[in-house]
Amino acid sequence: DELLEEIWSRGEEGDRTVAALLKGSAEAEAHAILDRLVREGLVRVEGDRLALSPAGEARAQAVVRSHRLTERLLVDVLGVSRQESDRTACLMEHILSPAVTDAVCAFLGHPPTCPHGKPIPPSACCTQRKNGVKAVVVPLMDLEPGASGRIVFMTPGVQKRLDRLASFGVLPGTVLELKQKRPSVVVVVGGTTLALEGEVAGEIYVRRED
Repeated sequence: DELLEEIWSRGEEGDRTVAALLKGSAEAEAHAILDRLVREGLVRVEGDRLALSPAGEARAQAVVRSHRLTERLLVDVLGVSRQESDRTACLMEHILSPAVTDAVCAFLGHPPTCPHGKPIPPSACCTQRKNGVKAVVVPLMDLEPGASGRIVFMTPGVQKRLDRLASFGVLPGTVLELKQKRPSVVVVVGGTTLALEGEVAGEIYVRRED
């Protein structure tokens, strides 16, 4: 599973060469595991590059999804450091069943990225949203006008946008009140009223404040 996860991650970075995979690893052991994955039909070696079979892709995706959701749970809900969350997620990713992983996903409001900004592979629970688990972290736009939420994470695709929001005090840990959704999104942060573009508001995830 660790090797499949690494191949998946290398694919995100555009470097699934055999040399990149084995770099810094115990080469003999890694070669033996890679040979076994090839025999089991999970991985194909195509020249100097690696490719995941459909079965290998599904298994790797499940491991990556479990790992990144666990990181979100540890960092956003339990306040664990990112470094510690990564070490713990490496252990937990192998023992969480698909049902438990989906429950964690629903509990966190189906987050699109991990704390490091990497995409979390979605599953059916993200599209159907019928898990039955009450989400503790939700998109800002899921709040009703007049409700408040503490920002847990933000997913702006542009760093300048993140920096601009931070200059107004809109950053993780801040409590904001949603005043209205239409015709524009209006929030109050630290006594300051701000109007947000719909796209920007859609990138903010909060934990409901009672």
